[in-house]
Parts: sequence; structure tokens; C-alpha cells
Amino acid sequence: MEKSGRGGDGAPRGPVLHIVVVGFHHKKGCQVEFSYPPLIPGDGHDSHTLPEEWKYLPFLALPDGAHNYQEDTVFFHLPPRNGYGATVYGISCYRQIEAKALKVRQADITRETVQKSVCVLSKLPLYGLLQAKLQLITHAYFEEKDFSQISILKELYEHMNSSLGGTSLEGSQVYLGLSPRDLVLHFRHKVLILFKLILLEKKVLFYISPVNKLVGALMTVLSLFPESSESDWETLDPSVLEDPALKEREQVGSEQTNSFPKESVPSDSPPITVQPQANTGQVVLIPGLISGLEEDQYGMPLAIFTKGYLCLPYMALQQHHLLSDVTVRGFVAGATNILFRQQKHLSDAIVEVEEALIQIHDPELRKLLNPTTADLRFADYLVRHVTENRDDVFLDGTGWEGGDEWIRAQFAVYIHALLAATLQLDHEKILSDYGTAFVTAWKNTHNYRVWNSNKHPALAEINPNHPFQGQYSVSDMKLRFSHSVQNSERGKKIGNVMVTTSRNVVQTGKAVGQSVGGAFSSAKTAMSSWLSTFTSPAPQSLTEPPNGKP
Repeated sequence: MEKSGRGGDGAPRGPVLHIVVVGFHHKKGCQVEFSYPPLIPGDGHDSHTLPEEWKYLPFLALPDGAHNYQEDTVFFHLPPRNGYGATVYGISCYRQIEAKALKVRQADITRETVQKSVCVLSKLPLYGLLQAKLQLITHAYFEEKDFSQISILKELYEHMNSSLGGTSLEGSQVYLGLSPRDLVLHFRHKVLILFKLILLEKKVLFYISPVNKLVGALMTVLSLFPESSESDWETLDPSVLEDPALKEREQVGSEQTNSFPKESVPSDSPPITVQPQANTGQVVLIPGLISGLEEDQYGMPLAIFTKGYLCLPYMALQQHHLLSDVTVRGFVAGATNILFRQQKHLSDAIVEVEEALIQIHDPELRKLLNPTTADLRFADYLVRHVTENRDDVFLDGTGWEGGDEWIRAQFAVYIHALLAATLQLDHEKILSDYGTAFVTAWKNTHNYRVWNSNKHPALAEINPNHPFQGQYSVSDMKLRFSHSVQNSERGKKIGNVMVTTSRNVVQTGKAVGQSVGGAFSSAKTAMSSWLSTFTSPAPQSLTEPPNGKP
């Protein structure tokens, strides 16, 4: 990262690249109204012209459906300029105000309300940290009731770069405002399913409105991956990760085989060779991938968001084509427009954030992700600790057991043990606790093959057994039952019958009589029917009990 200080143009060097104002014009739609420094050198601060790579910036900064909310916040990603560099991280605060409240009303304001976003474009993913500052400035900017008063925005640029110019990127800064505790309370055991979906590099679409709930849930899931930073959340344009000298050759090869280069090395070939690139600190993965990931002693972070696997916390409708682009092999993306949710063929899974529901379209993928008994124990362990401490104000992002960092630590233990398990020679029993079919699929992913191409001696000290391995018990049967009831429509109906039966018993004080007996009979019949689904095909959502043995 650039050090603090001032460059030749007098501008402070720091993580913030630009402060941008995006407004809604009644004829032209969303457009950039102000940028400091100008987005294109030589242009004025009020230029509407955009760099080609950032043509979707107005639609990302002023999200779809924003007029339905008085204010909102969105995180989004932009590709690097000129095909080089890393992802640019956008944080945008949206507000609207009645036009009649303005002290100075420009001639082009013809509607009753004025909608604008103040946006920070940064080189570092300091989402929550920048958001906290940006919300205050956006409020002050609107309180002026005169949008020509831009001095406060220039001061924001100077302040952010001077205060953050010497900042080293730390997890606590990246994760500010992201709450794994809230995520576990909402999704419960399905948090682990989301984690595994991303490990498999599937096409995962998050859906909810307003957008701040969307980006919060999506980015919190990503924060569960150890050592996550800007390095592994990079790229909107897969070509930036390719060696220019090999790019043309790969394109020709992909055209000849009528496939896109999502896996340039066959799954049965030797591991990818990893070599340091001289004087750059980057890593070249032959053939042709520059990842820039600096692995720790365990091989973290995993190279998930590389080589055409995208991270789009918020996706504008105008970017819809990216989901079917041949160079995009997968994504984790967020959307508020219902059109994304309706086109199920473009994704492997749709995460309905409001209902905490994960819809997985492929029956085989559902089987891979059905939680093992050990996984259910792990998820229950998380849920119990978070639930028991939910009212403890000291755990609000800073505490340990049951707190945010504690949850991330549990996922670090899980992934380290899983990686260690894959290195064992006689590991069939060990891997079965993680899901043998899941591990087999994961070992064919790009991120695992990159990880496996290097040696990680520190993993020899890690216990490869699942953190919650053990003999099957009655408690496990209860967990399996609870999981199934919570996650299937049929199971929910059974739960309702059981609740009704219980109430009848309490109200009558005795389990006799035709009405109560009938309720028990109904529950028993429904239970028998439902339990038979343990061996029947599951419907189109991750809602049914797993096939085969628990």
C-alpha cells in the first residue's frame, strides 16, 4: 500500500482514490455529477464522463429500487483501470430529500424528491470503517440543502487519506460492521452450508432488499474464511489474472475445445507448479495465473476469488450479462432485483436472505452439501454458544466465546482440520465426517489445486479429525430431526402438528379422548410419511433430510 504523504500533483497518497457523487436525472437516469479527483485526468470535477471499465458505477452507487428507501448503504466492486492492478472497492451512502426543502434548486430538478449517493472508491476493502465516516459526511452534505457546496467532499478525501494513509490492513478493520453472530442467529446451521458452497466455487446468488442487508449478509459469510483480505476478493475481470504472454495461447486453445478456461489443467494432471515471480512479491501459477496471494504457513487465504470466480457484493441489473459470460466460471453475487432471482438457470444456488433459505437447483449438489452428523454437531455448537450469549452486550463484536471473532476462529479450526485431513494417506474414515463426496468435489476446484500445489509443513501439527467427530448417539438423532424439521416444508408441517398435539395435551390434562387420540394418530401418520423421505429424492431446495446414512 502507498505510504502517506503527497505526490507530485499535491494529492495525498492513501487508500482512497476518489470521492464521487451520483445523482438521478429525470431524463438521463443515474449519472456521475461530481468526482474528486476527476475520474478521468484532465476533466472537470463536474464531468459526467466515465472510464470504460467503470461504466456501471452510477448504477452500483445508486442501487435499483433506492427510491423506496430514505437512505441506504451499498458495497460494490469495480475492475481495475487499464487492465492492471487490483479490485477497486466502492462504499456508497444513498439519501433522498424533498426538492422543496433545498435552499438552492438547480433548473434540472423537476421531481418532488432528489436522490443522490456519496461514494468512496478505495484500494482497500475497509467497508465498515469507510462507511462510518461516509454516513456522517453524507448527512452533513444533505443538511447543506445546496449540492453545489462540494468543499465538504474534498475535505473528506483529504481526511480519509491522511488518517488512513499509514494504515496496515488488519482483520478487525476489514470486518468492522460485519456480524457473524447475527449471521449464525439468522441462518443457524446453514451458515456451514454457505461456507461449503463457496469452497466448491459454485454460482451463488444472494437476494434481499434493501441493499444494506444484502451486502452485509454476503460479506459476513466471506469474513468466515481465514485470512480474508483484498487479495482474494479480486477480480471482476478474469483477464487481469492472466499472464499477457500466455493469454492469447489460452484463448486459442479454449476456442478449439469450445470451452472456457476455467480449468486450464485437467483434474488428473500433476499439481500446478508454483514459482515466485522475480522482484514483484507475486506468485505465478503455471500456466498463466498471477494470483498475488501471500499464503500463510497453512496456505491461507485460499485462492477462491481468482481466475474468473467473481465477488460482487451488489450487482446492478446492467451487469446481468456477467452471470452468463463464458469467462466467468462462478460467482458470489448479491442482487435486489427480482429478475435475478427468477432466472434460476444462471446460478447453482439462490440464498433468500430474508427467509434464511438456500435453494439449490441440482439434486447432486444438494447431496454433496447435506450436512454430516459431525457437521451438524459443529453447527449446533455455534448456534448454542451464540444463542446463550445473545443478550451479552460485551460480545457485540468484541467478546470471545460466542462473539464474532470466536465464530471466525471456529471456522479457521474447521478449514485447517479439513485441509490436514486431505493430506492423510488412509483418510476415508476421517473424510467421511466432512462428507466424502463433498471433499472429492472440492479437490477438483481451482482453490484446492492451487493450495495443494505448495507444501504447508505447519499442517502436520493440525489434528486432521473433524473437530466434532464421535460415535453416533441419540443427541445426534435429535439434531438430524431438528435440522430436517427446520428446513423442509413437510418438516415444518410435522412441527406444527406436534405443537398442536402438545397444546391439546396440556389443555385437557390427559392424553385420552377421541380428539387428542386423533391428534396423536394424525401426528404418527404424518411422521411415518415424512420419515420415509429419508430415502426419497429431495425437492428443489436444500430442505430435506440427507439420503443414506446420517
